[in-house]
Amino acid sequence: MDKTNETANQARAFDEMYGMDGTSLRHQYTDVARHLLSLSLESLGQKQRDAELLFRRMGITFAVYGAAADEERLIPFDVVPRVFGAAEWQRLELGLKQRVRALNMFLHDIYHDQEIIKAGIIPAAQVLGNSMYRPEMQGVDLPNQVYAQIAGIDLVRVSENDFYVLEDNLRTPSGVSYMLENRNTMMRLFPNLFTHHTVRPVAHYPQLLLETLRESAPAHVENPVIVVLTPGAFNSAYFEHAFLASQMGVELVEGKDLFVNDHKVYMRTTQGPQQVHVIYRRVDDDYLDPLAFKPDSMLGVPGLFDAYRHGGVALTNGVGTGIADDKSTYLFVPMMIEFYLGEKPLLSNVPTWRLDQAEDLKYVLAHLPELVVKEVQGSGGYGMLVGPTSTPAEIKAYRERIRQNPAGFIAQPTLALSTCPTLVEAGVAPRHVDLRPFVLSGKEIRLAPGGLTRVALAEGSLVVNSSQGGGTKDTWVLED
Repeated sequence: MDKTNETANQARAFDEMYGMDGTSLRHQYTDVARHLLSLSLESLGQKQRDAELLFRRMGITFAVYGAAADEERLIPFDVVPRVFGAAEWQRLELGLKQRVRALNMFLHDIYHDQEIIKAGIIPAAQVLGNSMYRPEMQGVDLPNQVYAQIAGIDLVRVSENDFYVLEDNLRTPSGVSYMLENRNTMMRLFPNLFTHHTVRPVAHYPQLLLETLRESAPAHVENPVIVVLTPGAFNSAYFEHAFLASQMGVELVEGKDLFVNDHKVYMRTTQGPQQVHVIYRRVDDDYLDPLAFKPDSMLGVPGLFDAYRHGGVALTNGVGTGIADDKSTYLFVPMMIEFYLGEKPLLSNVPTWRLDQAEDLKYVLAHLPELVVKEVQGSGGYGMLVGPTSTPAEIKAYRERIRQNPAGFIAQPTLALSTCPTLVEAGVAPRHVDLRPFVLSGKEIRLAPGGLTRVALAEGSLVVNSSQGGGTKDTWVLED
């Protein structure tokens, strides 16, 4: 996309600081803008460098798979906060709780009576033929009938009142550690900003998570032993695994630290074996148990899935949740909400074309330069085509990929994502953002106010993933 188109794309996007007219400050940003405008570009740049130094000292990095030696990078952090008013956050919170409640009801249903299939709302092939569906989970009862205790729901904003759900992350959603460290960093760098604003806290998220995990323990366990299961130090999100275990005061373990005996899971300790009741696992289904899934997995625990099926241990998130965050299942979430809850969705999906449908496929192939196309089971911004920013050669190559396997893709319009003020080399300028709130489901549904705002740092870019050059910023929800 050339500069003219970049500017036009940002011009038609909703500006979260200035609104649609581009000149009148929205009330949420009044004091923030006043403070930021009082600082020189040099001062803001120094704050940015201070933040990078703090992140480096704390080891807040992520691995980029496919880069040289899967290199570790410092996630870019922007010092200009994103600000929500209390009323607009309340609307979002209600919509997020509604959506996650329906998704968990869907997961329980498809592994039990399959009423939504019998009612003809979702085709049987969409569920039973999906590679993420785990027939081994059929009939398995989970505590609270909750499969996705931790959900990361990606939202984009297109106007003052309109938010869309971009995708649902229900397997092993990541990024909450950045939400927490972004806030810590901002409080150190801009203490005066917090004295002039009543910003709702997020520091209690680890306690909310711990309470959710406790509520997910097998029945009749009063004081559950909880661990965080990590694939190891070479995983891209290892910092987060270690961070959350430390913040909750629980052990961080690898598969080799656990063993199964008589449908119970034990942790090896210097005092001898200790039974584990809840495993917050950051290991994908396929690698959890070499006896049940991939036999060559070195990351899991032999016999773990059998213990799970017998109720000897709880896994969060549950096995088989991946079908609910598959991008082809995403299309049916509004119908799930109406079917299970009898309510209209409070948050809308992005209009989406299914490429396994002949008419949709025909339209998309004819309009690729205008659309965003995603792999159904893709993640992290990989494997997608952003038509307006792609070259003719890239579009041609992607068209061939679609023709070879249409069912492996969905397509969506190129939304004018909202922009937030962001510090760049030339000063403070609008950049496109999304939002990932983290929704916790135990005996009740909870979430910390705000979430992880990801920002596309390149002018005109709509790709916010850190693995694709995006950054993050602190997300504020103001009190009334």
